[in-house]
Amino acid sequence: MKSLLRPALSLFVLLSIITGLAYPALVTGIAQAVFPEAANGSLIVKDGKAIGSRLIGQNFTDPKYFWGRPSATSPMPYNAASSGGSNLGPLNPALADSVKARIAALRAADPGNTAPVPADLVTASASGLDPHISPAAAAFQADRVARARNIDPAVVRKLIDQYTEGRQWGVFGEPRVNVLALNLALDAYR
Repeated sequence: MKSLLRPALSLFVLLSIITGLAYPALVTGIAQAVFPEAANGSLIVKDGKAIGSRLIGQNFTDPKYFWGRPSATSPMPYNAASSGGSNLGPLNPALADSVKARIAALRAADPGNTAPVPADLVTASASGLDPHISPAAAAFQADRVARARNIDPAVVRKLIDQYTEGRQWGVFGEPRVNVLALNLALDAYR
């Protein structure tokens, strides 16, 4: 038994050092050297203080801000410690009820807007943390935001265009707008 225990413990210690210390330190060092912004969470810093991340959505409810996708995380929206979708299927009555409630809230916030509500404003992403909305979702909210801020809607649309990101490497994904970056640009405008 003793002859089996010593090699097993030695291998356990060696593999723990390699996989638990050396490999993570190497990967972290490479990430810090090559992609320091991404390795540190893609933080957005304002006045020397981190106010959010480009990778995690935030819950905006004030009419003067663009609203992001709904978040299915609990106990609060955009809880990065609880990433995940609602796991409600398309035929689940709870999903249909929540979508109807979100549509009603969007209509109540902007009663004159009769345009179709973009799907990404009423359905959560798979992670529940999506920081982006589609350009159509931003355009849907533009007039409400312009009215709430008392600025020309053309200015708001220009900012939407300016903050619309294209497909990754020109191929992957869809055009998108980072809600936090757009809202910060609006705050800086006035």
